[in-house]
Amino acid sequence: MVEKVIPIRINEGKGLAPPIPTQLVEGPQSIADSRGRTLRDLRISVTDRCNFRCTYCMPKEIFDNNYPYLAHNDLLTFEEIARLTNIFAGIGVEKIRLTGGEPLLRKNLEALIEMLAKIHTPSGQPLELTLTTNGSLLRKKSATLKLAGLQRLTISLDGLSDAIFQKMNGVDFPVSDVLDGIKAAQEAGFTNIKVNMVVKKGTNDQEILPMAKYFKGTGVILRFIEFMDVGSSNGWNMEQVLPSKEVLAKVNEVFPLEPVHANYAGEVAKRWRYADGSGEIGVISSVTQTFCHECSRARISTDGQMYLCLFASEGYDFKTLLRSGKSDLEITNSIMGTWSKRDDHYSEIRGSQISNMSSSNRKVEMSYIGG
Repeated sequence: MVEKVIPIRINEGKGLAPPIPTQLVEGPQSIADSRGRTLRDLRISVTDRCNFRCTYCMPKEIFDNNYPYLAHNDLLTFEEIARLTNIFAGIGVEKIRLTGGEPLLRKNLEALIEMLAKIHTPSGQPLELTLTTNGSLLRKKSATLKLAGLQRLTISLDGLSDAIFQKMNGVDFPVSDVLDGIKAAQEAGFTNIKVNMVVKKGTNDQEILPMAKYFKGTGVILRFIEFMDVGSSNGWNMEQVLPSKEVLAKVNEVFPLEPVHANYAGEVAKRWRYADGSGEIGVISSVTQTFCHECSRARISTDGQMYLCLFASEGYDFKTLLRSGKSDLEITNSIMGTWSKRDDHYSEIRGSQISNMSSSNRKVEMSYIGG
């Protein structure tokens, strides 16, 4: 039985953005945190709602018809998201990922993408715009997303067996519709599509090889993700984690693999290509092979709270700054002050007394800040 909890939300009094410095620093800036990690990636959740009830993210025992989702007025507007993104771009952010919940449930999301596509870094480069989705609406949305300026897509899919996939998504959604959505995205011109499979030992690990076989040679990059203890509602325990090295061994036994260098510093997925040249896979090992030491990500929740870690228990309220007449320069300096004090490294201390789960240190839910 999963304990019914309400996700941590900063508008319930957890924290505020740090005071704006008296002496403001003007001009293009970049900032490192207390561990020397530079801010480069920003994930923005555009909705806390989803049409799936995946057991590792929004279990239906908790996220039921009576669940208190955010009111529309609590959500950041597209104009506020674009303004905040422009500010982040000025201090070194190069990549934006739109998340949820299910981001394609946000009405007229294409309009936001058009706004974000016009934002450039101080060097004049456009931001890299990506989106993570469960794929359920891609047949309907792919063409308009591409036209609006979205560059890349990541689709969540946890197996090819309908019985297993529907058990995990909690709403009996068929695999065929997700696969059709991926096809629609390819038809719309999206390339380098990634498919993320969360592997839960004893639940869907038998789908590893079928997934590898299906996507091998298609141009789609399949990534296997270790089941993580995100939030406080998914009933996580270490016994359900299948280490990535075992996933790689399973695939390599049938489809020989070779390691590939990372695309960029701080890439969380370790890359492997098929020896016959028919594509690549990746593994994300945040439980068994942590990468906190090079994490360059910040997250903005649906209602404008800045989180410094996927496993955070506290965020910082930037929506209030946006809606209280503060200038871009003032907000810039507040963001820099927040990031410079960042010391988060949860995955490195997982299992210690510090990270033991209890009612006093619950973590924010993934559906609130995206993955």
